[in-house]
Amino acid sequence: MSSGHFRVEPSARRRGWESNMNVKSLLIGIACLAGVTCHAQAQTPEKVLKGSQVTESALIEALTIEGPEAAGGATRGFRPAAKGDSKAPKAGPGKANLLITFATNSSELTGDSQTSLNALAKALQSDALAGFSFRVEGHSDARGDPAHNMELSQQRAEAVSAYLVKTGILPERLKAVGKASSEPLNLARVDAPENRRVTIVTTR
Repeated sequence: MSSGHFRVEPSARRRGWESNMNVKSLLIGIACLAGVTCHAQAQTPEKVLKGSQVTESALIEALTIEGPEAAGGATRGFRPAAKGDSKAPKAGPGKANLLITFATNSSELTGDSQTSLNALAKALQSDALAGFSFRVEGHSDARGDPAHNMELSQQRAEAVSAYLVKTGILPERLKAVGKASSEPLNLARVDAPENRRVTIVTTR
């Protein structure tokens, strides 16, 4: 060994290289595990309520978010909160997907859908949801002409809003929005029923 210099033995170099590789492998493994976890969470399907699942309590649970206190008075189209009522529902996702059916290629509601919308109207008139407004989204599958699907989804959203207004919900609490096939829930099956749905979203 010459003055001021030293020679790293091959075995030492190998150990250093193996150590670096082990660290890299560990980091890659952690990244992959995190990626799989995030992907699995992203792929968690949204629940779609249908038939007997569409109840006032289920809708309140789904649509309740943290927000303003319910105010009294009939001018807002809801019942005032009872005095001394300390039972406040927990905040939910602020969204409810409903399997609302219509006549083929039409915005005419079926009888089953009207039953579901009656439950929705009761939920929107409840003390828990009285202080909120809602976006009524109409969704369609990707079959057919995109322009027609957009028009039909808008008409169906408006039909749902109109029905809710007839039950006593003030129109200013509702905003109808057609989404066409822009937000499918089932990517594997284009014509899946859950892709043709109505989504109620709680807004401020």
